Amino acid sequence: MAETVLSFVLDQLSIFLREEGRLLGGLRQEVQLISDELGHMRAFVGVAETIEEGADPRLQEWIKQVREAACDTEDVLDEFVARFAHHQSTGFYGSVRKIFNSIKTLRARRKVAVQIQSIKARVKNISEGHQRYQSEFGGATQAAKSLVAVNNTTWRYSRDDALLVEEAELVGIDNPKQQLISQLLEGDDSQLKVVSVVGMGGLGKTTLIKRVHEDLAIKRHFPVRAFVTVSQPCNFQELLKDLTRQLHNEVKKPVPESIEAMTAIQLKQCVKDFLQQAERYAIVFDDVWDVEFWNAIRFALPENGYGNRVLLTTRKADVASASCNKSQDYVFRMAPLSFEDSWTLFCNKIFKGNGCPAHLTDVAKGILGKCQGLPLAVLAISGLLAMKDLNIAEEWEMVRRSLVGELEGSGMLDRVKKILSLSYNDLPCHLKTCLLYLSIYPEDYEIRCQRLVQLWSAERFVGKREGMTMKDVGFNYLRELVNRSLIQVTESFYEGIPETCRIHDLVREVILSKSREQNMITITNMITITTGQYTRWLSEKVRRLVVHSSSNNTEQHQESQYYCFNHLRSFITIGSMNPLISRALLSKALKSSRLLKVLDLSDEETLEEIPNEIFNLYHLRYLNLYGTGVKAVPKFIGKLRNLEYLDLGETQVKELPMEILKLQKLEHLMVRTKVDVSDEAYGYHGFKAPSKLGGLLALQSLTAIDASSGSVIVKEIGTLTQLRRLVISNLRREDGKELCSSLATLTSIQLLHIGSIRNDGGDYEVLDLNHHHQQQHSRSSSMSFSFLQSLRMLTLCGRLEKMPQWIAHLQSLVRIDLNWSSLRDEEDPLEPLHHLPNLVTIQFCRSYQGEGLCFKAGRFPKLKDLYLEKLQKLKWLKVEEGALPSLHELSLDTLPLLEELPLGIQHSRNLRKLYLVELSSQLIEKLENLNEDTEDYRKIAHISEVVIELWTDEGWKRRRLWGKKM
Repeated sequence: MAETVLSFVLDQLSIFLREEGRLLGGLRQEVQLISDELGHMRAFVGVAETIEEGADPRLQEWIKQVREAACDTEDVLDEFVARFAHHQSTGFYGSVRKIFNSIKTLRARRKVAVQIQSIKARVKNISEGHQRYQSEFGGATQAAKSLVAVNNTTWRYSRDDALLVEEAELVGIDNPKQQLISQLLEGDDSQLKVVSVVGMGGLGKTTLIKRVHEDLAIKRHFPVRAFVTVSQPCNFQELLKDLTRQLHNEVKKPVPESIEAMTAIQLKQCVKDFLQQAERYAIVFDDVWDVEFWNAIRFALPENGYGNRVLLTTRKADVASASCNKSQDYVFRMAPLSFEDSWTLFCNKIFKGNGCPAHLTDVAKGILGKCQGLPLAVLAISGLLAMKDLNIAEEWEMVRRSLVGELEGSGMLDRVKKILSLSYNDLPCHLKTCLLYLSIYPEDYEIRCQRLVQLWSAERFVGKREGMTMKDVGFNYLRELVNRSLIQVTESFYEGIPETCRIHDLVREVILSKSREQNMITITNMITITTGQYTRWLSEKVRRLVVHSSSNNTEQHQESQYYCFNHLRSFITIGSMNPLISRALLSKALKSSRLLKVLDLSDEETLEEIPNEIFNLYHLRYLNLYGTGVKAVPKFIGKLRNLEYLDLGETQVKELPMEILKLQKLEHLMVRTKVDVSDEAYGYHGFKAPSKLGGLLALQSLTAIDASSGSVIVKEIGTLTQLRRLVISNLRREDGKELCSSLATLTSIQLLHIGSIRNDGGDYEVLDLNHHHQQQHSRSSSMSFSFLQSLRMLTLCGRLEKMPQWIAHLQSLVRIDLNWSSLRDEEDPLEPLHHLPNLVTIQFCRSYQGEGLCFKAGRFPKLKDLYLEKLQKLKWLKVEEGALPSLHELSLDTLPLLEELPLGIQHSRNLRKLYLVELSSQLIEKLENLNEDTEDYRKIAHISEVVIELWTDEGWKRRRLWGKKM
């Protein structure tokens, strides 16, 4: 991390000396000297950090001194700028001479002078140490450089493909899986049976249990299922709420709103009552840490005579024994992979299933032997080795030699940690810092990738690359960490864009330890104020404070001891806090710190006003108020001249003041009012924007802007040429031509959502978006086809008299959603889409009034997901042979006139999931009477998962049809 800090501080020093150096007067030379000395040390620090793990303590201390000196230099200069920034009423430089003549300013300058002199002396001492270490560790430096070198030109093997092998494809679990399935399906069908899987962290317990839980036989046998992650510490009430939501969603029943106010006892009774009336259930509790949890939850799990099953995974044998205390219960002790299975996994990861080259076989087996059969360790070390040049055995030998020393010690867990540490040490410095930053999240937390990348950018962990935004670079960092098996993607937004991710427990332990060592993050839990408990900071210089929501109200007493917040750069909350404590803590942080650059208070629902202290934070770059109760943005927002990111999504803000136009560095502006859950409409409720919003030329994200005020605001959009994401609501028909003109200037746009205004009856008005094509038709075709060529996702929400003709030329389009389009029968919505080379997802909802849709041969080559919903007049679907070769999931939802399964659906041989929701009674009756002799059975026999859902007088009912046992 020291190299990253140094690089950032040196960049800031360069900018400071160039733009504001004259304010320093005689101190300019001192700051220049500091900059020069730190610059001389940067290269050595980068290499030294590579060998910091296990290195001489003197070297580690020297790196720590460099890191602290760099951070303190940044503090002094930021304090200097913030102090003088308050005098900019007539322009910064225009008021310099007046400022210099004031007594207050002279005092401030003397203080800065003392601080800079002190840092200069420290840096000189550190520099002398640098000279000693450079000679003393020269040999180690060369070794470290060799260790991290990667030659990409001598090996044509695609390492990227090797790194994309997913953990879900683990080898060696088929037999354990079948054992567990047999245990679940066998036994007394009148009793509740508990099956526990026990083993140390990293053995793949969760992966195994997920495969069991998602097996077709289990799904067919147990109509009601849930998968709950427990973890440590366990928030029992939130866990019960999650379980309640899953159970209701599983059977398509509305989740009771009253659960939010229920006590734990009431929630347990709610779960018990639900399960008492449900069909046979199977519930997984993953990662159980103590016997008390099982004793608390088991009373919510009724017998009800259906042969229900409960599955647990745990690292602790006493938990497994306590939960399996009946004769038919079963404890499965998970063993490490055999060497053969480890070798298969290892080769799949690095060589795509091919054999290991002969010149690497011996060293590879030596390395693999140290992993001792733990899948996580095998994946981590494979990810490390996959980045090496496969032609040079010496690089692998160096890894093996390092492992010999690294893996000394007691206990398998320590060995795995050290293997993961070795993967960490092999990261470039910028990825090390980004990975360490993930320590802000609690165990098993589902991380929103967009939020994470924006935080990286605001913290300046993400470097700049020509032709790319910081967000683009940040997602590249994220992908590289995923490729190295250090982060796991759990859900994707659309093709190629991760939406949520997690880090493995063992990875988190490693990075949490390193983060504490480097004083990167200070984490605290909020304790209920009524108990008189507070939290004690563990570091005198708190630079990044992360506040996790309290897991319970009975934590042991800790004395109140607050360290100074003068160095605080980031204040982040994860989960909703107790309002009284959060206000007191936030107020103290805001009043004490003038240097705050990142403030994330997302999901603090009780926060109804933006604290006034925020508007004094001159350096603030990132302000996230997503999901708060904020209702208005005061005009003081204009004081935050360095703000780059402002998120007011899911708040009650409906308009922004004119002062927002002063934020010339603003890149991401998200303002969406909360949507009424009873509102059947799609899209967002936008905000009323100032008339000259186009002056915010740095904007890259703008969601969601209310266009109902007319063409003036629509025209302003055309000046925002840096936009990547744009969401527009309430567009009037007469403004369609102006919008198309504006869109023609947005050459970098990737996501576009357009919603039309609704009339008094609540229906969407017409979206008239064909003007651009007509306007350009007489000009060169190349100009016409350049329109929105960067677009990857398009959502149109509103009536269409005809499909915009430019859609047929969107070569980069990955997903299209048409909602409430109501296209006439003669306007085939598939025609402009069928040749789009990258189209992966189509969603139509109330978008077509015709009687049929035909997917013709050779078309839609990459389409994987097709969702057809509420097409009220649709009677037939046809898939010609050779059409939809990549289709994976098909959902037919509320198509009341559809009386037959899609003709030719058997041609889509890759189709794995078919969802049939609220279809005609005639079609449902056919499906209810399926057998192997019927034509409909033959149509869908190749599909892995077929689900029927319909609404009855008793509520939603779901029936699964699986393969040949339908």
